[in-house]
Amino acid sequence: MSSTRPLKAKSATKSTKPASKSDDLPRLTHPEIRTIVLGILLAMFLGALDQTIVATALPTIGRHFNNLSELSWVVTAYLLTSTAVTPLYGKLSDIHGRRTMMLIAIVIFVVGSLACALAPSITILVLARALQGLGGGGLMALAQTIIADIVSPRERGRYQGYIGAVFATSSIGGPVLGGFLTEHLDWSLIFWINLPLGLAALGMTSNVLKRVPFQPRRHRLDLIGALTMIAASVLLLLALSWGGRTYDWISAPIGALFILSAFFWVLFGWRLVATAEPFLPLAVLANPVVRCAALAGACCMGALVGMTIFVPLYFEVVLHLTASESGLALIPLMAATPLFSTVAGRAMSHVTHYKRMPLLGLPVSILCLGALAIWPATMPIVLVEILLFLVGCGLGTLFPVSTVCLQNAVPRWQMGIATGAANFFRALFSALIVAVLGAIVLGGLGGVTGMSIEMLARTASAGDLAYAFRFVFMTCALVLSFALTFTIAMEEKPLKSSLEQAPAATTPQGPATQIPAE
Repeated sequence: MSSTRPLKAKSATKSTKPASKSDDLPRLTHPEIRTIVLGILLAMFLGALDQTIVATALPTIGRHFNNLSELSWVVTAYLLTSTAVTPLYGKLSDIHGRRTMMLIAIVIFVVGSLACALAPSITILVLARALQGLGGGGLMALAQTIIADIVSPRERGRYQGYIGAVFATSSIGGPVLGGFLTEHLDWSLIFWINLPLGLAALGMTSNVLKRVPFQPRRHRLDLIGALTMIAASVLLLLALSWGGRTYDWISAPIGALFILSAFFWVLFGWRLVATAEPFLPLAVLANPVVRCAALAGACCMGALVGMTIFVPLYFEVVLHLTASESGLALIPLMAATPLFSTVAGRAMSHVTHYKRMPLLGLPVSILCLGALAIWPATMPIVLVEILLFLVGCGLGTLFPVSTVCLQNAVPRWQMGIATGAANFFRALFSALIVAVLGAIVLGGLGGVTGMSIEMLARTASAGDLAYAFRFVFMTCALVLSFALTFTIAMEEKPLKSSLEQAPAATTPQGPATQIPAE
């Protein structure tokens, strides 16, 4: 027996299967977990803030470069690259570890921010924003995955609420901070501010993430699959961004983009079947809990992002609020979502039937959106605020449930790719729903290609405005109805109370080796 031990140890290092005992993992204390969570929240705040702080500075940036026609690309470039690379970060973090990929994401983001601040032209600024997105795309997905590495599914919901709080802070504070820096100082400061924050996040996460358990696993990265998925996503987002604005929806450029996107999606589907280890493992995509949780979360995130963009316009052109008043009027929606996300996340640790929270919350949101669709112009502002608060409450109940259920349904070594895929679908659905809502508003106002929604809204009649936003709220209610359907279909599995490993898959030579931390 003793003579066979060296052979077992040698062949164990070649195995790609993780260990089967959860107690082999180092146990972290609550203060250690809290320190790690604070570090990754700072990194995640960088990505969340950058998506909102730029909005109020765009007119000033356009005037500075004397170029308003290409201004939308300052936002679109970041959206394209950050969305496309999100699942790639998940896969690479499963191979090389969360700490390594998080540090790479922060460095790329900081370098991109420096390039944005120093950009001499709108073209260079757009390219720098694309580089910034390559880093920002990994921050959110990696933060959620790291929490999944160190906290059991039963306790994970309380920490998902902290992520919601960061998102709310950036959503509310970002436009205010961006407007202040742009109006009283200089627009480039919205990018310079990322340097001290990024360096602080880099220093903090570099130390604390050394405590995160890392289980090395050999993978063969499917570069062809990754490139086809990125190409398909970028082409689709370009079509959605340009349709109805730069080009007519029924035009040769938009049609060509959709056709090319469909072609690359077909190639990506072929790679999923043809290669031994595809970019998105079929076992993850075929998991019904992962599928339902990802789609439910994507629908809710898309509806939330769509309302964040179009509700302030509704306040200004239908309810006749000023720009600053519309920003304040959005707070009930943006504050209620993370508040109830935190409440639902904490409640998951104490209740058995955790699915009941979104099953109660989402119908409330749908009914409130239905009321806004029926009386968009005649409802008192106080009642509108109450309804938006209730919409946010319902949305908040789903986010922690969908994320934790998804992570609870996959083995530990697939946590990164599953979380990355879920965030990818959330970003893709958000872009899709924003494009659909933009097309609805443009169509309702009788818009023509080349005119902005804001310009059309300010020249339209009151009846046209009410008609257009009636369908905006109806569409958001329909999207949340799909989210409710996916939530009903999602199996309510018991949440694991420990950091379990993947199912045992021991070879005749022995189990795989494990490195306790990076």
